[in-house]
Amino acid sequence: NLYSWIHVTNILCFCFLQMDANDCHDPPKYWTIHGLWPDRAEDCNRTWHFNVTEIKDLMSDMRQYWPDVLHSSLNRTQFWKHEWDKHGTCAATLEVLNSQKKYFGKALELYQHVDLNGCLLKAGIKPSSSYYKMTAIKEALTSFYGVTPKIQCLPPEEGEKAQTIGQIEFCFTKELQLVNCKAPKDESNPMQTHLNLGTGELSVCSDTLPTYYPSEV
Repeated sequence: NLYSWIHVTNILCFCFLQMDANDCHDPPKYWTIHGLWPDRAEDCNRTWHFNVTEIKDLMSDMRQYWPDVLHSSLNRTQFWKHEWDKHGTCAATLEVLNSQKKYFGKALELYQHVDLNGCLLKAGIKPSSSYYKMTAIKEALTSFYGVTPKIQCLPPEEGEKAQTIGQIEFCFTKELQLVNCKAPKDESNPMQTHLNLGTGELSVCSDTLPTYYPSEV
C-alpha cells in the first residue's frame, strides 16, 4: 500500500500568489520541501506538540530546503509546526519517523535522495520564459526515477494559455521506497488531487496545456 508522499514545491510559483510574503522578494531558485505526508490520517497524536529544540541539529538544512516564505523571520517555525501537527503526528506510527527529529530528518534525506533539481537540469528542463510540454516533463521524471510522480500546476489565469508547474509529489511505500503515485483501485479515500496554495489552487497538470516553469517572480 502507498504510505507517504514527499511534496517538493516550486517557491517561485507560490510567490506569484503571495507577493507580500516575507521571502518572495528573493525566493530560492530551486525546488524545496512542502512536506512528508502519510496517505491516511490514522492514529495521529494531536497532543504531541511541536518543539523546535528537538530539530536544532537540522536547522541549517531546514532553513535552506524547507523554507517558510509566508511568516516573518521572528516566527519562522510556524510552517514546520503546522506540518508536524497535521502530518508528522500521523507519520510517527512508523518507527523510522517516530520522533520530530526522525520525521524532519527523514524528509530532508528523501529530498536529497530524490534530487529533483538535478534531475530536471539533467533533462534540460529549467526555468524559462518559454513553455514546455507536460508530456516531456513527465517522460523525463519517469525515465529518471523509474516511477510516476504526481505533477501539480496552477491553471491558466484569464486570458493566458499556459499552466504553471507548482508542485511535484513523490510517493513511497512504508519501507520508504519510491513507488508510482497511483491510488489503489480499492482505496476508499484516494489521494487528494487539489491543494490550496496561497490564494490559488494547484491541481493535477493537464497533458495538453503548455507549461510554464517560471524563472522569476
